[in-house]
Amino acid sequence: MDCGLIIPTLNAGAQFRTLLEQLAAQTLPTRKLIVDSESTDGTAELAKSFGVEVLSIPRKSFNHGATRQLALEHMLKTAPLDVIIFLTQDVLLRDNESLAALVKIFAEDKSVGLSYGRQLPHKDATNEAKFLRAFNYPPESQLRSLDDKNRCGLKTAFASNSFAAYRVEALQSVGGFPNHVPLSEDMYVAAKMLLRGLKIYYAASAQVYHSHNYTAAQEFRRYVQIGKFHAQEPWIRETFGSAEGAGKKFVLMKLAALAKKNPLDCAGAIFRDAAKFLGYRIGRLIA
Repeated sequence: MDCGLIIPTLNAGAQFRTLLEQLAAQTLPTRKLIVDSESTDGTAELAKSFGVEVLSIPRKSFNHGATRQLALEHMLKTAPLDVIIFLTQDVLLRDNESLAALVKIFAEDKSVGLSYGRQLPHKDATNEAKFLRAFNYPPESQLRSLDDKNRCGLKTAFASNSFAAYRVEALQSVGGFPNHVPLSEDMYVAAKMLLRGLKIYYAASAQVYHSHNYTAAQEFRRYVQIGKFHAQEPWIRETFGSAEGAGKKFVLMKLAALAKKNPLDCAGAIFRDAAKFLGYRIGRLIA
């Protein structure tokens, strides 16, 4: 398979060198491109020093879906690709087989359009961040189709472009990444693929380190955008179920887990969950 790899960047910081070193050591050969939004910390120059192609765009033009689509189309101008891999600048690869494990399914099952891997918490992750990673990224691989929507609900269409790979033909068949949604372009494409009869694969053996210790304010801003997304794309909730239902289950499980580790964590978690809920509802209203 001919594979490409794309990373959107903006002032990626010192850790980005480690990621570039890890990419150079991967057993899976890939063509590599970063699409950089006017970094001022030498991100683009560092990538070039590792032989990575750089596509520069104005910072104000960045869009989660449109920018990834632009980068893919840029790569396809040079040569065709069978698979395109997306990472975010803040991940670290678990081992030298991370990318190979992520794309392996495409040779084994032609019905799979999207594969995403397991995200492990960074060393500095809070108990809450660790729980989120364990909840969304279990140790067992999963193959999901539209038939699983009654069992899995909204998580049927869950995926993350922090560490995901797409069969290019399948991605193109659903129109590529959207340019009209604030974020969640990965869920949008996953849902479109499922409706076309394609499958989503969660590759638990493909692993990266990726987590965030968000503040309540950061959670609020994120969930305003998520609320806008669900308001703009009501067909996703109509097909797979509401985000509120899945959110309630998650919150109860999280609080129970945090109470066992450190009860003091519960107060902060409740505050952040309230910020999420408020942000989501406001996003739904103002979309």
